[in-house]
Amino acid sequence: MTYTLHRGDALTVLKTLPDSCVHAVITDPPYNSGGRTSSDRTGRTARAKYVTTNSAHDLQNFPGENRDQRSYRSWLTELLTEAYRAAVEHAVAAVFSDWRQEPTTSDALQMAGWTWSGTIPWIKPASRPRKGGFKQSSEFITWGVKGTLDHSRDLYLPGYFVASQPRKDRVHITQKPVEIMRQLVRICPEDGTVLDPFTGSGSTGVAALREGRHFVGVELSDHYAEVAERRLQAELTQDDFILAGPEE
Repeated sequence: MTYTLHRGDALTVLKTLPDSCVHAVITDPPYNSGGRTSSDRTGRTARAKYVTTNSAHDLQNFPGENRDQRSYRSWLTELLTEAYRAAVEHAVAAVFSDWRQEPTTSDALQMAGWTWSGTIPWIKPASRPRKGGFKQSSEFITWGVKGTLDHSRDLYLPGYFVASQPRKDRVHITQKPVEIMRQLVRICPEDGTVLDPFTGSGSTGVAALREGRHFVGVELSDHYAEVAERRLQAELTQDDFILAGPEE
């Protein structure tokens, strides 16, 4: 298996990808949520939104977390439109969000041309309780398909996931469990290519390589691009990968 890691802006890089070159799009964009008010969502850093003040770790912030909902939908629609162009027929897009942004995410997915096919809950047992109300213990994966699913594949995947956010060796504020990502990347045919325009610490890429898929990633943050590079290199030998960028 091989990977290409682009360093730069996701939309800028996506516009350079050829048509019909990827078989799945699996990504966790900076979804600009994490607050009850508009000022909470747009005026605070990612760390201030998603990390408790008494947290033991000191992970770095990431960019792109200060859009309001209207601009977020417009931006995400443009990104998913470029991803749609770069995807083959029958490709699936799976996009993480929280409960606040899930409706906006499904709108953007459909506006970009994907056929919305469902919302998959990721249930996190180790989550904070909510006094006087229901525990907010889930994130969501909104997914859609380019055209129709490939029904010739003998593939059956779960409709929900249960896993806590990584604690040991955690390297990103919003890092996803590799065990979930390994199941998600199976929507990509074997020896196909998974695209993640927001690579972060590289969990999607690690999962893709472990499951026998190629990987194309994009990361804007130099810090997290280095983290992702180290994790991806650990999955392969030096001769197996391509590191691209920075993008002009």
